[in-house]
Amino acid sequence: MKAVILAGGFGSRLSEATTLIPKPMVEIGGKPILWHIMKIYSHYGINDFVICCGYKQYVIKEYFANYYLHNSDMTIDLAAGSMEVHSTHSENWRVTLVDTGLNTLTGSRLKRVEPFIGKEPFLLTYGDGVADIDISRTIEEHRQSQSLISMSVYKPEGKFGAVDIDTDTNQVRSFREKPEGDGNWINIGFFVCEPEVFNYIPAGNDAIAFEREPLERLAAEGKMRAYKHRGFWKPMDMMRDNKELNALWNENKAPWKIWQ
Repeated sequence: MKAVILAGGFGSRLSEATTLIPKPMVEIGGKPILWHIMKIYSHYGINDFVICCGYKQYVIKEYFANYYLHNSDMTIDLAAGSMEVHSTHSENWRVTLVDTGLNTLTGSRLKRVEPFIGKEPFLLTYGDGVADIDISRTIEEHRQSQSLISMSVYKPEGKFGAVDIDTDTNQVRSFREKPEGDGNWINIGFFVCEPEVFNYIPAGNDAIAFEREPLERLAAEGKMRAYKHRGFWKPMDMMRDNKELNALWNENKAPWKIWQ
């Protein structure tokens, strides 16, 4: 089974970091967040990836083109023009990198990589979020549901403490630090898809957001199921998020690091 990763956006809210590199290449612990996402999938035996590139796509292509050498010990004989690789710490990955356009929206990016996936189920996620999600379980529950697509969902905490106040006396009745948000489950990606999902995305249109008409139609037709993730999930939308993720990694407290 292949994993498709949407990695083509501008990452404008991370503009301090994305002037020179695309958002999926912003680092956590010295490795791009894209690498962390791929390591999550690889832990569950998913090693065949299709990356939907766009903004500064050449940076992602150059990273993987040189990945083997950058993770190897070697001797380079400049006089002889030869190189000997002694050992490598590279991954057992097959990575297909597709330029899906600069301004293309998510659904249209996915449609453009259809030829690289074929008529088989596939996994899909965004290139800017990490989780301690059980990929094998998402696949198994999807198969049991017999739906066309399964979406992983998450119920986030509120950002601030909740205070219940008596409006007449201003007495605080109760206080809860960072309670659950508004009670709604939100889409965190980590989809499991049947190939029929491509039928919901029209070809020749770069302005199709996957989260709008395609997913709305699938839900309206009763062909979508939810996988409720109750563990850790965090997107990297702003530099504050990047700093928090780096702090977790540097303190050896990264919940998404499920690999050895």
